[in-house]
Amino acid sequence: MKKRRLIPVILIKNGWVVQSRNFLEFQKIGSPITSVKRCSEWGSDELIFLDISRESAYDLNRDDLNIKNPNSFYDIINEISKICFMPIAVGGGVKNVQQIERMLINGADKVVINSEAQVNPSFIEEAAKKFGSQCIVNSIDVKFNLEKKEYEIYIEKGKIRSKYSLVEWLNIAQKIGVGEIFLNSIDRDGTGSGYDIDLINFVEKKIRIPLISCGGAGNFEHFLFVASKTNTDGIAAANFFQYLDQSIFITKKKLLENKHNFRKAELMEI
Repeated sequence: MKKRRLIPVILIKNGWVVQSRNFLEFQKIGSPITSVKRCSEWGSDELIFLDISRESAYDLNRDDLNIKNPNSFYDIINEISKICFMPIAVGGGVKNVQQIERMLINGADKVVINSEAQVNPSFIEEAAKKFGSQCIVNSIDVKFNLEKKEYEIYIEKGKIRSKYSLVEWLNIAQKIGVGEIFLNSIDRDGTGSGYDIDLINFVEKKIRIPLISCGGAGNFEHFLFVASKTNTDGIAAANFFQYLDQSIFITKKKLLENKHNFRKAELMEI
């Protein structure tokens, strides 16, 4: 039986790892090298590494950290690939195949594409043909509309409502060659209130490709609950894994103790 995956998400804003809440508030919490090293040591199955910068500056402005300041996001990808012993999915502002190729050359295994997929679906078709569907991850950011009682997709870092309904886009995404869906709940992002189980169940019934679910992890019980109540292929979290020592190892250990189908929990030193 195919193993499920525990996946930390690292958000980068101008060179810093940041904590996010509802896609609106961002707090600096450290350097990408340190965060990735911990994820590798604590036994992550994969890593999702997203650049949410709005400006092109990547200087940490902290010479005391004894870490080389990156000049670009590609430099960061290259540096983390040297210490990362797991598959890396990388994304942020991807709009053409040249960017995808450059990310792959610098060490990425997959590329995460969000807004441009819906703005220009033919780009995904081109990318899937050139690099293979297994390389193309479509990130979908979703909010729940209380008045309409339905889920809606937002693009451009959660700022603009998509012209597609969630069901419409899921059908299109699979037809144009997306290999995996990375589902984010904007409502749950950074709240620590738990995963949106209804959203995850809704999406997994509409797709035939792997699903990674993210948004809302606040304690170990949330991971156990989503593993029990959904069939999501990957359980992802950003903020939760940044604050507790050995958090990924402990989470996986608890999932395995509760008979969920994950790889063995192991600690390693890098």
